[in-house]
Amino acid sequence: MGFFSRKIAKTFHDTSPADENETRRPIISSSRSQSSHRKAHNLAMPPSPTSPQIPDIALPKPPDPVIDPAAYLRSIYAVRERSKFVLEKAKRNKLAHFTVDLDKFSDTATYVVSIIKRDYAPDYSSIPPHGRWQHFDVGGRPRVDQLLQSWPSAVDVQERTRRLIDLFLVSVLLDAGAGTRWQYRSKESGKIFRRSEGLAVASLEMFKCGMFSSDPDQPFQVDGPGLKRLDVQSLGKGLQVSEDNPLNGLEGRAGLLMRLADALQNEELFGVEARPGNMIDYLLSHPTTQATAVPIIPLPTLWSVLMDGLSAIWPSTRTQIDGVSLGDAWPCHSMPSHPSQPWENIVPFHKLTQWLTYSLMVPMTKLMNIRFAGSELMTGLPEYRNGGLLIDTGLLTLKSEDAKRGIAAYQQNAKTKGQPNVEVVPLFTVDDDVIVEWRALTVGFLDELLEEVNKMLGLSGENALTLPQMLEAGTWKVSPYRTQETVASGLIIEQGGREIAEVSRPNTKEPPIMIVSDGTVF
Repeated sequence: MGFFSRKIAKTFHDTSPADENETRRPIISSSRSQSSHRKAHNLAMPPSPTSPQIPDIALPKPPDPVIDPAAYLRSIYAVRERSKFVLEKAKRNKLAHFTVDLDKFSDTATYVVSIIKRDYAPDYSSIPPHGRWQHFDVGGRPRVDQLLQSWPSAVDVQERTRRLIDLFLVSVLLDAGAGTRWQYRSKESGKIFRRSEGLAVASLEMFKCGMFSSDPDQPFQVDGPGLKRLDVQSLGKGLQVSEDNPLNGLEGRAGLLMRLADALQNEELFGVEARPGNMIDYLLSHPTTQATAVPIIPLPTLWSVLMDGLSAIWPSTRTQIDGVSLGDAWPCHSMPSHPSQPWENIVPFHKLTQWLTYSLMVPMTKLMNIRFAGSELMTGLPEYRNGGLLIDTGLLTLKSEDAKRGIAAYQQNAKTKGQPNVEVVPLFTVDDDVIVEWRALTVGFLDELLEEVNKMLGLSGENALTLPQMLEAGTWKVSPYRTQETVASGLIIEQGGREIAEVSRPNTKEPPIMIVSDGTVF
């Protein structure tokens, strides 16, 4: 499914996990399924047979961690490279917190393939890439298309793209785990939605009401002054939060949006209006963008806008190197440890930034036919749905001492009003070494699964599934064909997939390990 030949020079720092004591040999880093010789993918949309020929684009080298470890660990290159250390330990069953049964790997892949076949066979090319767009369309209603159709024809395609970027960015930042009790009743349909889909519908309806805009004559935008008016109370009201309808991490979500207002003051990236959508103008005029038959933007250019341009929104308490906050990056016991190189034991994930990148590429491609060179650098999302699959299928098992500690934490947390107290599972904070190891394993095994899933489906070359297609149709699973509907008080309650979690824990549909979230990671 490639469009671009990727030309990446050898890097001169260690990215091979083969020997933990030799970590700076010159190598070309890649996972088994992400070869450095493979053509760069357009992951925003599966290509059509009539897609124009795209010229080759050379991607920038990753930062050298010896010279600038903070820049390296904040880069997209580091996520896969560092996670591979933990994956290699898993293959030797030498992890700190999990035992690994590699005999179950085939079962895991078979389960994913069965879901993909059920919903998409034989037209696998129709699988959309993983992104926020599908969440807005929960229940089969094309809400984004309806929104686009509601705008007058005088709104040109670039402004339409700006508006969707505005919407998608705020919606993704609100998209941390909602918890088991929260729900949102649509003001438009009266239906009730939960979890990511509920947050998507809620953010869309708030957007349409102008909640994030400072201009009463233009509700369909997000801007800095509009976000500055937000507080925990107003956001909670928009999300219908109450004592009987609690939302995990409400304060953290509100904090992200309020700090976003300050980040949007970067006029070079976000224009004088301080709108997220103005990044499209910056990207199209960037010197690395190729203005050919279709615009081609290197993935690292988009990544830099989101990682560096939005760096101020993340909590300052996160892991730091030389005073530089690394964002979603954490020390891990299973990583190499060198006293003179403290960065070596840190594994980065940048889950929300990756989720944002995946989600923003879709409207840029759908509306403006933009392509992204090097998007195979993106990884599977290290979060509890993808990671839960590995536990529920028996590939990973939490070690007994950690399980006991996590159960004790769950039982203590259950004493707090409003917290779950059924279907007991281990509970840990996001920075706990158990969670960091689990997330690194998720990144690594998703790459392995992509290769195995394509093999089982008999797909190869340009017909092979991309990683975001496998996430969407298999491992994360929000299927438009498999919504669960029940009737309560005369209203339809719709829920997304996450099918194996629903089977294993039908009351809460929670993952096999719960994470204490502040609303800024998951």
